[in-house]
Amino acid sequence: MLLAAGLFVSPAPHLLVIRRRYLGDIVLLGSLLRNLKLHWPAARLAVLCEPAYAPILELNPDVDEQWHFPQSAAEWPGFLWRVRRAGFTHVLDLDNRDKTAVITRATGAPVRVTVRHGERLHFPGCYTRVKRLPVEFLAKRHITDLYLHTLTQIGVPVTTHETRLVAHPGEIAAMRRLLCGARLLVHPGSRSPWRIWPAQNFAQVIDTLNAELGVTTAVIAGPGEQGTVDDIFRRLRSPAVRIGERLGVTQLAALFAAAPVLLCHDSGPMHVAAAVGSRVVALFGSQSMNIWKPVGSGHILLQPPLPCVNCVSPGRCNTADPYFNHCVRNITLERVVVACAGALRTARLA
Repeated sequence: MLLAAGLFVSPAPHLLVIRRRYLGDIVLLGSLLRNLKLHWPAARLAVLCEPAYAPILELNPDVDEQWHFPQSAAEWPGFLWRVRRAGFTHVLDLDNRDKTAVITRATGAPVRVTVRHGERLHFPGCYTRVKRLPVEFLAKRHITDLYLHTLTQIGVPVTTHETRLVAHPGEIAAMRRLLCGARLLVHPGSRSPWRIWPAQNFAQVIDTLNAELGVTTAVIAGPGEQGTVDDIFRRLRSPAVRIGERLGVTQLAALFAAAPVLLCHDSGPMHVAAAVGSRVVALFGSQSMNIWKPVGSGHILLQPPLPCVNCVSPGRCNTADPYFNHCVRNITLERVVVACAGALRTARLA
């Protein structure tokens, strides 16, 4: 090990990437992790995130270790002791919050990097290298470009933007049985209830594709989203498959891998599906498609005209916050039917 041009160099570095949450954000670490492993094939690569999102890391072949954030005050001393003893050579903190800065410093790693976008830096003294980027950085870039910018701070070239997850073959086979031949999978949930397309619209899409193309559709949603699924099935006139089993994260990824096309909102599951190779038809509200679009080709993204016209909830929507407006409801039924039909045709040819 030596210091060259101010950078810590090791033939087999031990790297820690910190990203607390959410599901989509953890999936989108993939391109950062892939570039690190391409540059240092022998490196041990660890990711620290909240326990709820850690299972998806099992499907990333570049991840060697999973670290979980402490869940109580009593866990912190032992956690900081373990992170100090781990012997990390590099830490890339993609959050730069007070706690993540403290963790970064506690590792004692010779190289400790963070990149902050548009906000003040938290505890910059905890890092050996810091970079504050203007808000305009993401005006025409994807969120993964922000993650990859940390690589410039440690001399690692960006050679790929690939984000890939590998679902377990046995779980894919089990999920194919659950699909019962359905070629379109619908995931109608969202972390924000404001960003949900109406249930009657999903039902009409399913009915139209069944009547015009003979396509069978399956519907899946999380535990807190079953009311939306109930509403869809109350309105259906054609047969559809309801997947009522409570699936773990790796099973959900396998389900997406088994389904040729997924219709969903801008969400964490959208990114999981794209990473395992499913074609995605994604419904966006006012969230930036440029920043949060799924990685890869063949996906179809739908969004109403912006700035907003013909507001569906005047006086209720917060136009400045994409988590609190109903813009997604301005996407027409016809656009979604055409997009799903096109995705199903191209998936058949692939």
